[in-house]
Amino acid sequence: MTDHAHDWPVDDWAEAGVRLEVEGQLATVTLCRPERRNAQSPALWRALAAIGSALPGTVRVVVLRAEGVSFSAGLNRQAFTPEGIPGELSFIEIAKGPNGDAVIAEYQEGFLWWRRPDLVTVAAVQGHAVGAGFQLALSCDLRVVAEDVQFAMKETALGLVPDLTGTKPLVDLVGPARALEICATGRWVHADEAARIGLANLVVPGEELHAAASDLAAALLASPRDAVIETKALLAGAGARTLEEQRAAERAAQLRRLRDLAGIAE
Repeated sequence: MTDHAHDWPVDDWAEAGVRLEVEGQLATVTLCRPERRNAQSPALWRALAAIGSALPGTVRVVVLRAEGVSFSAGLNRQAFTPEGIPGELSFIEIAKGPNGDAVIAEYQEGFLWWRRPDLVTVAAVQGHAVGAGFQLALSCDLRVVAEDVQFAMKETALGLVPDLTGTKPLVDLVGPARALEICATGRWVHADEAARIGLANLVVPGEELHAAASDLAAALLASPRDAVIETKALLAGAGARTLEEQRAAERAAQLRRLRDLAGIAE
């Protein structure tokens, strides 16, 4: 790990199941509990939120990857027991307590920063990406997946809803009808379908997954940062704009770029 990583609580993050490495403009976040199929917990979500806050401003691209055969099998099943995960609030305590909304909002923080306008984030996904794992992959801008990938949103089958910010990107990618069918049935979405319906940008053999994600990260870093940021903002906002509004946004963004390139930016 380089840059200012020595100032960060990496031991705490590793205990929660995640590791951060920073090399110049590229950061790599790795889920590192393969023996548990990278099952998630509130401690992991807090660590992810802290990592987002700790990233140096020089970072432009973040790759999210996972060790082992599965990207993430979802929430640690202990959370569904009356006792809950040791050291964490149980679902029953959250339901009965006065601060349930704030508790869930804190959990969501680990999933939000991946969409920051100054970053492009890439998830490299293999094996199972279930529930919280699926939602974490959806938090990223782009997804490179292995041929053995299996996405599923199992929350509804458990009497719950997906609440880790995954519903909006899922709808944006596949549309509300397909998103409802995927969530309400909890069925598996395999690599070929993921590519066909827009969940995956690229499907590769498992042994090529991390190289493919690295190649994509390098290609993203090859373009000027401000041009990428402006383009991401244009595309992210396009769905909420009319054609005339989008035309105006394109003109304003291009003028900013031209003035910057001409050395007359404000």
